[in-house]
Amino acid sequence: MLLFKRKFQEAIRSGRKTRTVRLWRGRHVRPGDVHFAPGVGYLRVLAVEEVTLDELTEEDARADGFTSLTALKAELDRLYAQAARGSRRWYRIAFEYLGGSRPA
Repeated sequence: MLLFKRKFQEAIRSGRKTRTVRLWRGRHVRPGDVHFAPGVGYLRVLAVEEVTLDELTEEDARADGFTSLTALKAELDRLYAQAARGSRRWYRIAFEYLGGSRPA
C-alpha cells in the first residue's frame, strides 16, 4: 500500500503527480506491483530507484507535484526529521494511476 497526503490525491488522480520520494529501510514496492492508495485508488509502480537527495532534479520535483526542487526538498525535510533518517535510504518511485476500481 502507498499512502499519500490528502493535498496530493487530486494531482495523482488527474495525472499531474506521477512520482514520489520515500525514505525507507529497504524497497517496499517493485516495478509492476499494483497498490491501493487510500483516497486515490489503484496505482501501478513503473520504476523504483535508490537515489540521494543530490540526485533529485527539477523534473523529479514537477512529477512529484511540486513547483520546484527547493519546494520538494523542503517538504522532505518536514516529513522526515534528520534524526529519523539513520540508516534509511531515499527511493524515487514512478507510478501510473489506474483508477478507483481494482484492475483486472
